Amino acid sequence: MTEILDRPAGTAAAPTPSERATRWLGDFEAALAARDVRAAAGMFATTSFWRDLVAFSWNLTTVEDRAGVADLLEHTLERVDPHGLVLEEEASEDGGVVTAWFGLTTSVGRCRGLLRLREEDGTDRAWTMLTTMYELVGHEEPRGTRRPMGAEHGARRDRSSWLERREAEDAALGRTEQPYVLVVGGGQGGIALGARLRQLGVPALVIDKHARPGDQWRSRYKSLCLHDPVWYDHLPYLKFPDNWPVFAPKDKVGDWLEMYTRVMEVPYWSSTVATSASFSEETGQWTVEVERDGEALTLRPTQLVMATGMSGKPNLPSFPGMEVFRGDQHHSSAHPGPDAYAGKRAVVIGSNNSAFDICGALWEHGADVTMVQRSSTHIVKSASLMEHGLGDLYSERALAAGMTTEKADLVFASLPYRIMHEFQIPAYEKMA
Repeated sequence: MTEILDRPAGTAAAPTPSERATRWLGDFEAALAARDVRAAAGMFATTSFWRDLVAFSWNLTTVEDRAGVADLLEHTLERVDPHGLVLEEEASEDGGVVTAWFGLTTSVGRCRGLLRLREEDGTDRAWTMLTTMYELVGHEEPRGTRRPMGAEHGARRDRSSWLERREAEDAALGRTEQPYVLVVGGGQGGIALGARLRQLGVPALVIDKHARPGDQWRSRYKSLCLHDPVWYDHLPYLKFPDNWPVFAPKDKVGDWLEMYTRVMEVPYWSSTVATSASFSEETGQWTVEVERDGEALTLRPTQLVMATGMSGKPNLPSFPGMEVFRGDQHHSSAHPGPDAYAGKRAVVIGSNNSAFDICGALWEHGADVTMVQRSSTHIVKSASLMEHGLGDLYSERALAAGMTTEKADLVFASLPYRIMHEFQIPAYEKMA
């Protein structure tokens, strides 16, 4: 028998997650419009976090609790003039936390945000909030409905082809025309930035010491592959194809970076080393001396970006006996591969990804290998990490649920390190 329970007369249905999020966003926008910093800050939980990526602070900023929110708003609210806070899709609720994607507009840009609400004292208050700018008003990228036509139909004298225009640009750059932005370092970060600046119409130049884009990857030990899955590693504008391996080998990555640089028309100087850089307060420009294929050149960009990587310099430990040891000694970045070490004894100092890669390959080739570990190391099976750690954000399962790489990146960016453990501990318990 089915029993139907009627709601007591005069009671209303509990608000949905979307209704709760919409009400919070409306109240927050009203407080911002009234420039009522105290009221806006009071809408955050006693323990709360606001991560702002450029939208309000023009920086990467995290503030904590109501005092931090108030301080950020006091310094930015009048200039930013945030408005148009609107729920972009249905909100969800899990474990007492309402999660909502929203959009907003500032005086200069269009932004996206991610809000998490918790009840405190019977009222929905923000536990975490992420705000991030993705587009400048008046400087929209030529993509989608704004994509360039490409072909110029009709007849016109003195017309230049696409190739002729590219060759003329390459010949002038750094000589008769100076880049507004100089990016030192042509790995994936420098190349992606170069592509972004290109689409925004910003004159930029990427330089790198290697002979070809992607050589940073090609030059590493032969067993190296990506440890992050393919969904995590897309570059702007041009995603990896659907048949790309989950963990791409290094040489395949190098070829992709070289292709990407050409297809995205990134101005790129290979075999180029920056030897010095100085900034002039009077001119507001940098003077950067470079050597390109043995030729000395002077560049004068307004902006200088160092994209040399967080692990660009080898960290070689010093210990007694190094100077008299007659065997081979090298850093992992210079490891030639396991072939020459068959039947030999090897010691690998360190216990992170490269150490495990190198030790495994040495063992496979018949070396007697020992890993030296200084402190505890977090070890997780790749399959377990993919299923329980990354599966909801970076996987085919995530894509099928509507979790694009762009959204997944924002979810990850929305979590301050101070509370990251609250999300990671349950995942690692599942892995265990």
